[in-house]
Amino acid sequence: MSRLVVVSNRIASPDDKGSAGGLAVGVLGALKAAGGLWFGWSGDTGNEDKPLKKITRGNITWASFNLSEQDYEEYYCQFSNAVLWPAFHYRLDLVQFQRPAWEGYQRVNALLVDKLLPLLSDDDIIWVHDYHLLPFASELRKRGVNNRIGFFLHIPFPTPEIFNALPPHQTLLEQMCDFDLLGFQTENDRQAFLDSLTAQTQVSASGNKHHRAWGKTFCTQVYPIGIEPDEIARQASGPLPPKLAQLKAELKNVQNIFSVERLDYSKGLPERFQAYEALLEHYPQHHGKIRYTQIAPTSREEVQAYQDIRHQLETEAGRINGKYGQLGWTPLYYLNQFFDRKLLMKIFRYSDVGLVTPLRDGMNLVAKEYVAAQDPANPGVLVLSQFAGAANELTSALIVNPYDRDEVAGALNQALTMPLAERKSRHAEMLETIIKNDIDNWQARFICDLEKVTPRQSKQSLPDNVTSCSKLA
Repeated sequence: MSRLVVVSNRIASPDDKGSAGGLAVGVLGALKAAGGLWFGWSGDTGNEDKPLKKITRGNITWASFNLSEQDYEEYYCQFSNAVLWPAFHYRLDLVQFQRPAWEGYQRVNALLVDKLLPLLSDDDIIWVHDYHLLPFASELRKRGVNNRIGFFLHIPFPTPEIFNALPPHQTLLEQMCDFDLLGFQTENDRQAFLDSLTAQTQVSASGNKHHRAWGKTFCTQVYPIGIEPDEIARQASGPLPPKLAQLKAELKNVQNIFSVERLDYSKGLPERFQAYEALLEHYPQHHGKIRYTQIAPTSREEVQAYQDIRHQLETEAGRINGKYGQLGWTPLYYLNQFFDRKLLMKIFRYSDVGLVTPLRDGMNLVAKEYVAAQDPANPGVLVLSQFAGAANELTSALIVNPYDRDEVAGALNQALTMPLAERKSRHAEMLETIIKNDIDNWQARFICDLEKVTPRQSKQSLPDNVTSCSKLA
């Protein structure tokens, strides 16, 4: 079996004792199966010229590097997170394109390839992750690397009207065609990529998943990322910490609506607050009997758009509580702080409603975690945005348009009043899907498909009308 080399913007160090997120769990599962290398940024800046830091545990090696302050600013802050992130989440109004940042993005991708090259073997399979590294395969190909190279995009891919508005859109598209296999969260994302490509150049197809553009052959496929449902259920069950147990006792006659998101404009948090206000306005029978808790830890504090949304939420929370609160009842709790993931799973289990309404999201694993954390004998109800990738799988949730505050308010009322039999039925259907499409299945499917690809060296002898991808499921 070939060695697996995983490349991502950040790596999860084996010395990090924190709970592993979705990407880390999936990547580690794939690496344990094949043995291999995880290569990525350490998260630190400065001392960028020092040798790679390598740690080996069993059959896995972690190799990390530092970035210079300039590379961090241009590649990470100014292009990845101020151009690609807002554009891919359909927020062209927040895109801040600067030519030096674009040049820095390209430069750092080339730099990372140079750092990785000495570690590669001819038969390695390379799996690259996310929007920070769109040019990575192209840089490898320039250096004569013909290994199988796959790419998975964790966030949405926007429609051509959005993507092709980016000044370097054609260059990015052509660079992405240097991957052998391009994986997306949903069929809509996969099709948006192909539509953007077709708008720029002639694309030939052999079947609906095998393509040729700019003289390069590649495959596209959908791989919705999953979670570890058994581990989530284990973390959610069991005794509560003393403070949480006390809180649960105090709120025994109150129905809890719960939501946790990173503080980001793509998550639809102001719209969510407005929908909750509409619930209080249109369904006054719930006054004094419900509580909505929104946990939203700060992210990317240095970005003005994130500072703005934080201030907006603080203002809205105060206004709503001032308008509808009563002595002894605060309807909305907004917490701008980090909570341990294991504790969140326990909170999920004791929440009557999970509110997950992003304006745009590649998948949204919080929705899946909420379902997996529930007590099957008395489950809560998931209210889920139609614009989250998870809505394609969790069809038994209450699916809503997050831009329609009254529709979301109506769904919240339906969730709060839903009979037990219906709650159990909806939960069972969603849990079955989550178990079937768990994180292990996600990584195994991707790696299996990537292994089927004919290496580039062999492709050069193929006629232009023949692709080299084996049939994908």
